Amino acid sequence: MKILQVINSLGTGGAEKLLLDSVVLYRKAGIAVDILILWDNNHPFLQELINQNVCKVYILSQSSKVMDIYNPLHIFKIKKIMRNYDIVHVHLFPAQYFAVFANILNSGSSKLIFTEHNTSNNRISNKLFGPIEKFIYKRYARVVCITEEIRVIYKNYLGTDENLVLINNGVDITKISNAGMIPRNKIHPSLQSGDKLILQVSAFRTQKDQPTLIKAMLYVPNHFKLLLVGSGEKLAECRQLVNDLHLGEKVFFLEQRMDIPQLLKSVDMVVLSTHYEGLSLASIEGMSSGKPFLASDVPGLREIVSEAGILFEQGDENELAAHMNKLAGDSQYTFTIVEKCLERAKQFDITKMVDLHILLYKNIFEENFKI
Repeated sequence: MKILQVINSLGTGGAEKLLLDSVVLYRKAGIAVDILILWDNNHPFLQELINQNVCKVYILSQSSKVMDIYNPLHIFKIKKIMRNYDIVHVHLFPAQYFAVFANILNSGSSKLIFTEHNTSNNRISNKLFGPIEKFIYKRYARVVCITEEIRVIYKNYLGTDENLVLINNGVDITKISNAGMIPRNKIHPSLQSGDKLILQVSAFRTQKDQPTLIKAMLYVPNHFKLLLVGSGEKLAECRQLVNDLHLGEKVFFLEQRMDIPQLLKSVDMVVLSTHYEGLSLASIEGMSSGKPFLASDVPGLREIVSEAGILFEQGDENELAAHMNKLAGDSQYTFTIVEKCLERAKQFDITKMVDLHILLYKNIFEENFKI
């Protein structure tokens, strides 16, 4: 049984990080898993995967143009590669579409699985996509929904739950628990030992809401410092917002980092300000860190964080700042939040996710290849 994982890129993102962390676990379990990406622009995740030397990595395009992801000629390249694999597990759009058309050209020689990582996308709200969406989803033997909320959304959207399965995403909790701390001046030379550090790890994309977190820094003491990790098309806008609000001494952009577990252990609070999520790996990592975790009260986070971490109304910088001020001034409250977060995070260990995916692969293989 040979498995090919297909994804747009290995840039900054939860689905991308998930593949990086899980491929070695599949290999240790004796499952032959390789990875195909549509596009690369010297992403650190890809370099780390190559350095691990645990699987084949197919790269269809290398350039500085992110729009190369959407080149329909990828279909013909995917067609040649995927015919060598029994099961093709796809993540994100447009890889979702390209894999279906490639498999049709191969007369359906591979069985397809798609993981739905988000509660929303632009195609759901556009009725023009309805017919093609149903055509695409029907070509997948299974659609893995990473939360129950996503499963319900797509059951209603597709009009059936016949091929929908629920498998929560997971993170390497042990890796985060065992991580060491980084001295503040090594994180950024401007940081002092008495600073209160707030961290958000997420791509700078339309989906995310770093601006609300940036604005919240207007309502906390000067020794509160915000660290923003990630890259993306909204990074320049967020830098400009910091300049406009004169927050240059309180907000620091660390861009892409490969030492996230160490950063999580080195700060005082972890935040995910966003508009919507699927099952956010960043939220699970934040709750695993031993630090209080705060998140927007939005689909994809509400069910994960509720009654564990702290939820604030999406876009409300005043409420977010009030929560941060309370955590800083109440150690017992902080301890209670941390304990609840750690307990919740245990439900989402990556080994559980990998075991369930392997079982799914075996079931589909046995169903379709009659062993």
